[in-house]
Amino acid sequence: MGISRDSTHKRRATGGRQRQWRKKRKYELGRIPAGTKISSNVCVRRLRVRGGNYKFRALRLDSGNFSWPTEATTRKTRVLDVSYNASNNELVRTQTLVKSAIVQIDATPFRHWYESHYGVKIGIKKVKGQKQAEPEPVDDTKRSGSLTRKLAARQKDRKLDPHLDEQFASGRLYARISSRPGQCGRCDGYILEGKELEFYVKKMQKKKGK
Repeated sequence: MGISRDSTHKRRATGGRQRQWRKKRKYELGRIPAGTKISSNVCVRRLRVRGGNYKFRALRLDSGNFSWPTEATTRKTRVLDVSYNASNNELVRTQTLVKSAIVQIDATPFRHWYESHYGVKIGIKKVKGQKQAEPEPVDDTKRSGSLTRKLAARQKDRKLDPHLDEQFASGRLYARISSRPGQCGRCDGYILEGKELEFYVKKMQKKKGK
């Protein structure tokens, strides 16, 4: 039969059945969802679609480009886990990558960038009962005078969300997928911070409590 996106097979608004007065059309066709999974054995299929265009159907992916909005930087990093999906819990259980899914990504590329950009170590695990110490500087034995001045100037505007610092200590960051893996063959997104991060953390805790 095939998947069809037409409305001729549906009932009228009044509840009455419609008589089938024509056959299916090519422009009404639908396709099976990609169901992109996390795997190092990456597989992206090219699909010819209407108008001679191409879609790229990602079946297995393990990495993507993720941006850090407040720092205006982007790094390619591994996708480790699907943590939350507002539309369907089944997509979390099956670890399916779709747009707007909340995933955990590897924090290492962003940590390396932050430490080289600001000259400060982050993601240091805190010991209970100890006061929060001053940020520990990165080893600067081979640092020139101009670079030292540049890093000192950057320190003035430096702000790191405490929730993000905790995540850096665990080595995983929460991010949201903004691309459509089943349509463009990529898994790109952005790191969650601020009110948006708080919102999704609450949602995840509520689901764990059930």
